[in-house]
Amino acid sequence: MGIGASLFLIALGAILTFALDVSISGLDLDVVGWILMVVGVVGMVLTLTIWSGRRRSVVTTTPVERQVIEENRPVPPGTL
Repeated sequence: MGIGASLFLIALGAILTFALDVSISGLDLDVVGWILMVVGVVGMVLTLTIWSGRRRSVVTTTPVERQVIEENRPVPPGTL
């Protein structure tokens, strides 16, 4: 589950819990909303802990040996 899906579940759960005042027989939307919010938070925590190890990188540098080549070319007459 990614961060986007976790945020979606948290938002959907909050809407079901706090914004709706609908009664469905046999189904409590407040409980469904709380469950969705908890699943979203757990998914986000798991996503962040799994991906935090993958985003670390080690950079090593090695010295680069450069070679300078000098060329002495004769200047054609009349170019100066």
